[in-house]
Amino acid sequence: SSAAGFATIRPGVNPVTPLLAGWLVANTASLGRRERAVVTLASVVPDLDGFGIVADLIAGGTSGPLYWWSRLHHTMGHNLAFGLVVMGAAWCLASRRLVVAGLALVSFHLHLLGDVLGSGGGPGSHHFSIPYLAPFSGTPQIVWEGQWALNAWPNIAITLVFLGLAFHLAWRRGFSPVGLVSPRADRVFVDTLRGRFGAP
Repeated sequence: SSAAGFATIRPGVNPVTPLLAGWLVANTASLGRRERAVVTLASVVPDLDGFGIVADLIAGGTSGPLYWWSRLHHTMGHNLAFGLVVMGAAWCLASRRLVVAGLALVSFHLHLLGDVLGSGGGPGSHHFSIPYLAPFSGTPQIVWEGQWALNAWPNIAITLVFLGLAFHLAWRRGFSPVGLVSPRADRVFVDTLRGRFGAP
């Protein structure tokens, strides 16, 4: 039934958390705005395999549900092969190629780690696993039996810590994740921080 199809739809970790993780990784080196964006986006791009949810929702009320979400999410974009594609793209888009490609791969793997640790549905529910060597092999399936629920306190605490670090870096260095969208808004954001807490 369509209800059964919708029941399988469950998101991964809040996208803000991996984005902040990628931003923090990007700030471990002296990178330009575009290179910081590349490293940051590498931590979010694995969830491109979750866009099957749109097709599932559209087909959910029909006689032929697709189940792309349950079949593809945490599969197509959550493996070493896709990570190497992301690293290759970072290499092509950067001037400091080795540094940016390496950081993009780290950023990508932090997303996978976050999903293994904290993308569960709660006690007694299915644990998400990562088919790390897909599409070449179905094993190993990386899974942690202690995987906490999406709304569990560790996810909230980690996000708050990452957010605090991002605010601190913005205050100190003069740029923030807001700059990925709008340099002008980023300037306003940083000026507001420094107006509140003083110059670094």
